[in-house]
Amino acid sequence: MQKDQLLTRRRVLIAGAAAAGAAGAAGVFAVGTGDRAARPAAPAAGAQAARRPLKPSAYRLQPLTGHGPPRIAADRVPVRGTPLMRVSGRGRVMVLTFDDGPDPRYTPDVLDILARHEVRAMFFVCGEMAVHSKDLLARMADEGHVVGNHTWSHPLLTGLSPGRIRSEMERTCDVIEEAYGERPAWFRAPYGAWNRAAFHLGAELGMEPLAWTVDTLDWTEPDARVIVDRVTEGAAPGVVVLSHDAGGDRSQSVRALRAYLPALLESGYHVTVPRLQYV
Repeated sequence: MQKDQLLTRRRVLIAGAAAAGAAGAAGVFAVGTGDRAARPAAPAAGAQAARRPLKPSAYRLQPLTGHGPPRIAADRVPVRGTPLMRVSGRGRVMVLTFDDGPDPRYTPDVLDILARHEVRAMFFVCGEMAVHSKDLLARMADEGHVVGNHTWSHPLLTGLSPGRIRSEMERTCDVIEEAYGERPAWFRAPYGAWNRAAFHLGAELGMEPLAWTVDTLDWTEPDARVIVDRVTEGAAPGVVVLSHDAGGDRSQSVRALRAYLPALLESGYHVTVPRLQYV
């Protein structure tokens, strides 16, 4: 177990207020793009876009000098019937998400690659992993990444009682708050298996449900080239990409990220993190 590290900087987080309107079947939500305006959307997307490089993304990680939007009280988070799945916003916006960590074998490499390209991402962490790597959550906070709740032990929520679901979520919220500096505003059900209790309890704890649009299937441990192809072929404005930084051998996921992230940026995609806004 690694020793807990003191949080030496103020946590400036991208957590924000809730998506405008109710989530439809497509699960679209808004994102913030920092201080710079994103470019208008281009018609090309996916693999086509990768063959037509644009200028590098204008969205990069800037020094975090201000405060993020105020946290929303839990009773103002809407209870949804479907998870959010896509982002909306100006330009060719995409979100990268990593599940099941943090894992000291792979998460530092993922963070190093993101830092090299000055990009923020989302990490949906499991409490039983996070409790032993609080230093990695502290680093995520320092570098502007968003940390979400992926339950304590990665169970199938649809087979649990509401009390067990609450325990899985609350324990993980507590660890995230201690190590990251703030309670999570997002949660993701293991295996993408939500039920009514999960939606209600997540909203009660102040969290929005986020699914994904493109699944890399990296948990099957394919060759890195396969993962790269899945991301670049699925790339399009509004896409949320699912990858993993723990739960098995994730060396191929790290190698794939090292290849597809610069390709996305060179093709004009804005890789960012969500900032919900309730209206």
